[in-house]
Amino acid sequence: MFWTSKKYHLEDMTLRELIVAYIQYPAIQAYFTIACVGIAYVGYQKAWSILLFIAGFVVAFVYPLVWYLLHRFILHGRFLYKSPYFAKTWKRIHYDHHRDPNDLRVLFGALITTLPTVALFSIPIGWLLAGLEGAVAGMVSGVLVTMFYEFCHCIQHLHYTPKSAFLRDIKRLHLLHHFRNETGNYGITNYFWDKLFGTYYDKHNNKIKSPSVFNLGYDDQEARLYPWVANLNQPSD
Repeated sequence: MFWTSKKYHLEDMTLRELIVAYIQYPAIQAYFTIACVGIAYVGYQKAWSILLFIAGFVVAFVYPLVWYLLHRFILHGRFLYKSPYFAKTWKRIHYDHHRDPNDLRVLFGALITTLPTVALFSIPIGWLLAGLEGAVAGMVSGVLVTMFYEFCHCIQHLHYTPKSAFLRDIKRLHLLHHFRNETGNYGITNYFWDKLFGTYYDKHNNKIKSPSVFNLGYDDQEARLYPWVANLNQPSD
């Protein structure tokens, strides 16, 4: 049975069931395949060097900033749904996730948007540091960090209390973003940039309850002006 035809609701899943679903998800398998091919390529070329590891480290270091900027200004921006060309993309990559934060089928990033984004920032960094092999190392680092982010994101929505203090902390902060106020805590595993740019909060009473936490501002009035997302929500005949 095709993965997305199943019901994957994190409030009803165990950690074991999540892990099985995670490794079966096509995008995760694609990231893993890319990482394996990249590592095999560098090994075949016998191109291992300290610069490759530096390239991978720099990509992993930059990733939280890239995610913060994308999450805050693109995914939570209000310009994508105003375009008939991008409304469907915005609906899939973030609106549906905020409407039902525990639906695993729309929690994972869409491969068609995530993979080009990872390539766009990781390959140039690697290339500048170590040429072609550095670009490959940068891409490998980018997809591995993406896999880590995706798994942590799943844990943050799973009906499960992590044993790790780190996971418990990022879970609490992320759930505030989803159920208290979406205009803060844009990080997933790293909230440094939230703290630096003033969007971090760690308690319910630090932010008022947002009326748009589940619709990201796409309310009835916006739907009348920009109906493309609302039309996609209508059941087909």
